[in-house]
Amino acid sequence: MNAGRLHEGFVPGRHVIDAYGNGGFRFADMSHRGSILALPSGVHAWAAVTPADFTFAAFAQVMAEADDIDTLLIGAGPEIAFLDESVRARLKQGNMAIDVMSTGSAARIYNIMVAENRRVAAALLAVG
Repeated sequence: MNAGRLHEGFVPGRHVIDAYGNGGFRFADMSHRGSILALPSGVHAWAAVTPADFTFAAFAQVMAEADDIDTLLIGAGPEIAFLDESVRARLKQGNMAIDVMSTGSAARIYNIMVAENRRVAAALLAVG
């Protein structure tokens, strides 16, 4: 684990999600506790904890990179949750498809799309 990079809350580059659960994720030969944004620029720590945290402001980093994203996968925890329609509408202004599903499903689909070199991003809530 490279603790220096984790303290900055950012690991540059595209990385597949090697594992999830126990409150965090494994990627790039590191472990991270908490939620993440897997974006074209790299993997960022994400403050969201529950679907109630899915405000437009929570997706600011996603919107900053929207020109490089065709699909945004949102992992809402252990089960599917709904994204508020006003938040969805504002995210759609970034011209990306938005799919909300469980974190496990989102991580698996993200990995497949990364392997296919697709323009994908994932906002993933940590699960227990």
